[in-house]
Amino acid sequence: MNYALIALGITLIFAIMGVLNFAHGQMYVLGGFVTYYVYGVFGLNYFVALAVSAVTVACVGLVFERFLFRRVLRITTREESTMLLAAGTALLLDSLGLALFGEKQRGVAPVVAGVYEIFGAFVPASRALIFVLAGGLVGALLLFIQYTRPGRALRAIAQDKETAALQGVDIDRYSALGFALGAALAGLAGGLLVTVFAVNAGAGTPISIKAFIMIMIGGAGVVSGAILGAFVLGFSEALGYFFIPGSTTYLMILVGLIVFLIFRPQGIMGKPWG
Repeated sequence: MNYALIALGITLIFAIMGVLNFAHGQMYVLGGFVTYYVYGVFGLNYFVALAVSAVTVACVGLVFERFLFRRVLRITTREESTMLLAAGTALLLDSLGLALFGEKQRGVAPVVAGVYEIFGAFVPASRALIFVLAGGLVGALLLFIQYTRPGRALRAIAQDKETAALQGVDIDRYSALGFALGAALAGLAGGLLVTVFAVNAGAGTPISIKAFIMIMIGGAGVVSGAILGAFVLGFSEALGYFFIPGSTTYLMILVGLIVFLIFRPQGIMGKPWG
């Protein structure tokens, strides 16, 4: 479910702006660090820490969109320009994270204690809470996109930016909103998972790679595809780590992804024409 949050964030940014946010994993790490300090160090409420993480990372996304990507998209039509810029922002956040937080792993204690038995399986209460919170956030985002005026504007931009502009949609304003929302989802995912997995300054790149795997499986720019890709990767990891020891699991996942893309390059729910 957390993977769905991560995949939805990167899909939202790509669908609206056509930008592959290589710094998405680094935004996840930043959200984890903010939750660690607000909840674990300063002792504030965990839900307050999640809100601060979302706002902090959303602000980073706004700065990137307003002062970096908006200008580049305005003066060039070459796709590699935004890709190089996105790679640069990822390296920037990696370096800042290392300078500010060091190399140490940071984690917090579980928010709730206990274990639930569900159909014979034993599920830690902390993971059940993360599942419920992440599921609620995914549902809230889908409702926002489907039924609110800003959500309809975001969908219109994703479908046809020029036509949306002709209909009076403020492209700059809603592009900034989309980038901020996508970044905030990454920050929330980091804040949720820091209670289970510790974060460190170098953890962003593996998360970004997983995010790209998810959208390649489901289909780039397709919201439902992002969710499907997240569940495919999540279950593939879970089953692989259970039955196959060591790093062989990801070798098989990547080989399977390559074979899948040969026959279905647009992903499960993507269209051949975009």
